[in-house]
Amino acid sequence: MKHKFSFYLKLIVSICAGLLFCLLLYYLVDIIWNGAVLDWFDKNYMHTRSAVLNETGQEGFIREPNWYQLKNLMLRVLSFTVSLWILSVYLISRLYASRKEQAALHKTGDMIRLCMTQDNDISYIFPEEYAGISAQIMQIKSQMLRHEQILKEEAARKNDLITYLAHDLKTPLTSVIGYLSLLDEAPDMPAEQKARYTHIALDKANRLEKLINEFFEITRYNLQQIVLEKEQVDLYYLLVQLTDEFYPALTAHGNTVQLSVDENCTVYGDPEKLARVFNNLLKNAIYYSYPDTPIEITAEYGTDQIIILIRNQGKTISKQQLTSIFDKFFRLDDARTTNTGGAGLGLAIAREIVTLHGGSITAESAEELTTFRVVLPL
Repeated sequence: MKHKFSFYLKLIVSICAGLLFCLLLYYLVDIIWNGAVLDWFDKNYMHTRSAVLNETGQEGFIREPNWYQLKNLMLRVLSFTVSLWILSVYLISRLYASRKEQAALHKTGDMIRLCMTQDNDISYIFPEEYAGISAQIMQIKSQMLRHEQILKEEAARKNDLITYLAHDLKTPLTSVIGYLSLLDEAPDMPAEQKARYTHIALDKANRLEKLINEFFEITRYNLQQIVLEKEQVDLYYLLVQLTDEFYPALTAHGNTVQLSVDENCTVYGDPEKLARVFNNLLKNAIYYSYPDTPIEITAEYGTDQIIILIRNQGKTISKQQLTSIFDKFFRLDDARTTNTGGAGLGLAIAREIVTLHGGSITAESAEELTTFRVVLPL
């Protein structure tokens, strides 16, 4: 009601201002300019004609309006007035609508701000006419809270990992120092015992190196921004090369790789980054497969895409773990001191690289058979 009163008040003020302007204009052109308007009107819209003035037949002259010209003038004035009125109404309406829109935006902004700061039920904040906006805001807020929770969980896993790694660094370092001290203090130690101590010290030093590399991996992942340099990649040769590189690990674990990929199989992508993807997947398959079991790598073509499957036989991964397996700093085993213990970044990095290529990566596990599915566009 208040807004309507304000609108009508402004309309009346505008009309009065228009009339006042017309009076001032008349005063200017007729009084100050000494009747110039009347002279112009008389010249253009009045005419003189001769006529009989009375019964005596006396002739004279009559000065009267030229109605044809006056009609045209009145039509032009009427058209101008109507146009001016329409323009004024349009401008005032636009001004009113603009201010009303700004008020609505401010009101909506206040409601959104209040909604984002409330943790409990927010349905009371939005009126019924804002039901659509309310639903969208609640959905966005839910997504933000879910994303925030994921970040918190990742940060917690990262902090736990760093704590565990810092603790684990001390154990092999203490062992290395201890065995080297024994070797230094007993130079006449029997050769067999010296060799055993040296082997233990070397094994602990290798473990220490691996833990330090995990620290570097965490730092490198946090700081890096993956940039792709795409070219045509010989996928068959890449997988064969990776299989050869993992031969020592495969032999030590008793695994074999069964590669079923077309020799002419190619894909458009970054060869170095794709090598890292399949390196992480193959390493993961070796670590979590049963000893003396085959690891299958197959590739098949789809519509404008290629599908690479990596299967290994091992302990079935639960559905709950499958939902988090590609999250940063997530590991299937919680034992931080195992030889398979990594930073939990391999699969997260693999997913990021595959996503940047416009593809997807998923995992499924059932009946002690785990399959990673990589889809890449051709």
